[in-house]
Amino acid sequence: MILGIRRKLAMLCGKIAGIIVQKIGKGRGSVLPGHVARLIEPDILSYMVDRFHGKIVVTMGTNGKTTVNSMIYHVLEAEGKKVIANRAGANMLNGVTAAFVQAASLGGQFDADYACIEVDEFASTQILPRLKPDCVLLTNLFRDQIDRFGEIDTIRERIKAAVSSVPKAVFASNCDDFISYTLALESGNPVVAYGINEQIFDGISNSEVRESTFCRFCGEKLEYDFFHYGQLGIYHCPSCNWKRPEPDYTAEGISFQDAGYGFTIDGIPIHSKASAPYSVYNTLSAYTALRILDAPTDKFRETIEKFNYGNNREGTYTVNGARVHLHLVKNPVGFQQKISMLMRDPKPKDIIIQINDNFQDGTDISWLWDVDFLYLKDAAASVTVTGIRRLDMALRLKYEDIACEPEEDAEKAVRKLSENGTGNIYMIVNYTGLFPANQMLNRLQAASEKIDRRHTERKQKP
Repeated sequence: MILGIRRKLAMLCGKIAGIIVQKIGKGRGSVLPGHVARLIEPDILSYMVDRFHGKIVVTMGTNGKTTVNSMIYHVLEAEGKKVIANRAGANMLNGVTAAFVQAASLGGQFDADYACIEVDEFASTQILPRLKPDCVLLTNLFRDQIDRFGEIDTIRERIKAAVSSVPKAVFASNCDDFISYTLALESGNPVVAYGINEQIFDGISNSEVRESTFCRFCGEKLEYDFFHYGQLGIYHCPSCNWKRPEPDYTAEGISFQDAGYGFTIDGIPIHSKASAPYSVYNTLSAYTALRILDAPTDKFRETIEKFNYGNNREGTYTVNGARVHLHLVKNPVGFQQKISMLMRDPKPKDIIIQINDNFQDGTDISWLWDVDFLYLKDAAASVTVTGIRRLDMALRLKYEDIACEPEEDAEKAVRKLSENGTGNIYMIVNYTGLFPANQMLNRLQAASEKIDRRHTERKQKP
């Protein structure tokens, strides 16, 4: 009796906390409701999951998990399904709990068919046993926030322990990433593999930023037919003959066309608006998870072709007539992909790189030395560095003989380049620079639009 009252009180207080946060404009209520609910009933998530009768898919991985989780959510919603999701990317235990608290009635009932949950890899051992998912999707594994996660083997073993704790969950694994795929095999879970057989990534993507490329079974160095990027590619072991398997799901006929990518998955022709080839992986992994869930996919093509890849992590703004492209980076492989993306833009460009070292960013920024910045030397009309660690970034560029201008104030840099630059600005930031950059660019864009309207009104006056 007392336990039942405490659970109801936990959900009620969590809901109230979410409403208050949104009302006062201090956030979206994506974390605090879970924190408050767990203060009252620490294992409230397990209780809610036991009362949820839909299917649950968990998405993890170093790069792409927010986008993939959003893709799955939008496809299911387009199919007319009711879906619970932590869409704001709140992927720790409190954020996942908050998603369920917000979706539940006070009696702990749910009106939903699916739950699409993004999970932080480090928090997976806390979350997966409580969620008991039907499908666990792993996008890839690279070094990320070394001060928090340690080397890749540390986080690999943590994920394996988390997935092994839910043995009935089907493991959707990227078989082009031998680190992820061997993890899936070792977990003991049923495994479904996805991968790309075609070589679609350019030489800039294929930098030497790779994790250990040694066979997990005999220790011999793997041989590759070709790399996609990082350690992803078509591989085999010359010693024990273990090799990358034929994927259960793949993308075919991949080509860059009309500022996007065209390809086919399972007979479905798709034209994606995404500007980078890794989006093909994201789309393929989302489709694989949907098939594992036995979810409808009639609206898959339509949803992907309309999908907004921004997820508040990238976007394009207009400031003083200049186009400003905002992108998030958080590790060397991701940064290399962004460099490859901007290199495909043939127009002259100014580049702003903002590097912080707050807790969310990772206080160890030594990963910058694993990025091949040499490509920027001839590609950029100018490079400006800003953020807490702007001087470290300037030093890294100096070793590539790339001139740059340190600027403490990111807004000042945008204003200056928008007025006197190429009119084509790429702003690359890590985690804690993203939200302020979004706010700043929205504000500058609104101010520019206001000035343009005044000019237009003056011209129209007799």
